[in-house]
Amino acid sequence: MRTNILLLAALLLSAFAGGLHAQQTQVVAHRGFWQTPSSAQNSLAALAKADSIGCYASEFDVWLTADGQLVVNHDGTFRGVTVQDATAAVCAAIRLDNGEAMPTLRQYLQKAQTLHTRLVLELKAHRTPEQETRAVQGIVDMVKEMGLEKRVEYISFSRHATLAFVRLAPKGTPVYYLNGDVAPQELKEWGCAGPDYHVSVFRRHPEWIEECHRLGMKVNAWTVDKAEDMEWLIRHQADFITTNQPVLLQQIIKESHK
Repeated sequence: MRTNILLLAALLLSAFAGGLHAQQTQVVAHRGFWQTPSSAQNSLAALAKADSIGCYASEFDVWLTADGQLVVNHDGTFRGVTVQDATAAVCAAIRLDNGEAMPTLRQYLQKAQTLHTRLVLELKAHRTPEQETRAVQGIVDMVKEMGLEKRVEYISFSRHATLAFVRLAPKGTPVYYLNGDVAPQELKEWGCAGPDYHVSVFRRHPEWIEECHRLGMKVNAWTVDKAEDMEWLIRHQADFITTNQPVLLQQIIKESHK
């Protein structure tokens, strides 16, 4: 009788823990919440709007300019300007779709200081490892200076940049790799918090999600805009989903927990 009671308690605890894990699926706004009036990708407005709807985090992209400054933009070449070859002043003269100037990383972090959402900072792959190392060091130093170390997570397609973030960021800072070509065990050995892979990678390797959780790692998927993919990832207990449709994802998460 006692054995049966203990077994039942263990099963209930396991189910409860599984439910808690499922509830951890969080919304990451891809380049901010930009598909809304007066916003634009990687703009200060997009960051503020992601915060206003309660996103877990807002993802954004960072480049190192020719004069060693850090700016926020996705495309390597934007409105005819190649960011790696331009000065910060040239980049600042470029206007985003909502009329804002292309922000520097400092301006972006200053805005973040007034908000609550976490920041998922993607360092874009640069031409040389030396550029990436300088960028990583500059990013880590600036984040520390501005008191945001506990709110920033790092991602990159570059192996070199990913390992540089693991090495240079404070111990325990979440660092994720984006490229989709490394299995969970190797990422664990790198010191990563987990994979941040395109949803198609997890569709091919659903077992990686379970393996990550078994290894104590987290799972993020990008860029997930279809409801069916969102639902699939939630069922498979992905920890984070990066999307251009944060409101839709919030609704689906809410429905999944009714």
